[in-house]
Amino acid sequence: MCTSITYSTHDHYFGRNFDYEISYKEVVTVTPRNYPLEFRKVKDLDSHFAMIGIAAGVADYPLYYDATNEKGLSMAGLNFSGLADYKEYAEGKLNVSPFEFIPWLLGQCATVEEAKDLLKNVNLVNINFSEQLPLSPLHWLLADKNKSIVIESMKDGLHIYDNPVGVLTNNPSFDYQMFNLNNYRSLSNKTPENSFSNQLELNVYSRGMGGMGLPGDLSSTSRFVRAAFTKLNSVSGKSENESVNQFFHILGSVEQQKGLCDVGNEAYEYTIYSSCCNVDKGIYYYKTYENNQITAVNMHNEDLEGHKTIVFPVIKQENVNYIN
Repeated sequence: MCTSITYSTHDHYFGRNFDYEISYKEVVTVTPRNYPLEFRKVKDLDSHFAMIGIAAGVADYPLYYDATNEKGLSMAGLNFSGLADYKEYAEGKLNVSPFEFIPWLLGQCATVEEAKDLLKNVNLVNINFSEQLPLSPLHWLLADKNKSIVIESMKDGLHIYDNPVGVLTNNPSFDYQMFNLNNYRSLSNKTPENSFSNQLELNVYSRGMGGMGLPGDLSSTSRFVRAAFTKLNSVSGKSENESVNQFFHILGSVEQQKGLCDVGNEAYEYTIYSSCCNVDKGIYYYKTYENNQITAVNMHNEDLEGHKTIVFPVIKQENVNYIN
């Protein structure tokens, strides 16, 4: 389970919580313009936009969980178990496997509108990366500096939804998640008036009562509501530090702690990492469950004309500053 959001202050930001019970040796990965992107059924890209993100560190291929390209187009794949449906090879279609979907789109599209044109003929084909790494059931948040969409491949076909809130979690489908926000239209960041009855004097006994009814559990529907409410009411200064810190605080409203989501066999789902990319500057920030200190990688400090991926191991050990 995961949560992904967009956010704008002076610059534009994209990121996510990656919630799971297993780590796949995640690494920050820069894919330069001339790294040969090979695909199973569509044309390879020998030259493409550079991109940065976190990928699984278990294969010699950029298996991105989320990434941003040099034009500011960003994409994240989130669990969509039981609803994601990948198809057989279809003649005349762009048959893209989900494991290569992020680099394929980000490699050649600068905006959501350009991606939409490609998506009109896309067939997400059921081809595993390997026997050891089968496909995960996913749907995707795709965003540029101005808008975002959700991409879902289901039994009845490929669905593309405009996403006015810039938030994505997991099941059920995005159209339901948006409709469900109607149930929370009375929430407010302000102190509510007494609308219960004019026959009773009801007291305001605490600050924050406008948010009463905001769901606090870890389900994907509740996280969607909570992330949307937090993001859309969020206030931040325009500096980079203020913006990035506020972004992580928004994600913090839906992070998962070890022990609260038992998935069996003494394993627990938890927020393995949180990310925030300044899509204007190509700076990728992250922190992990074990390390709350923010680490940054600037893709433009690397050779973006290169032919090999540039990999940075995720820093998981936190340095505690003792003052006495």
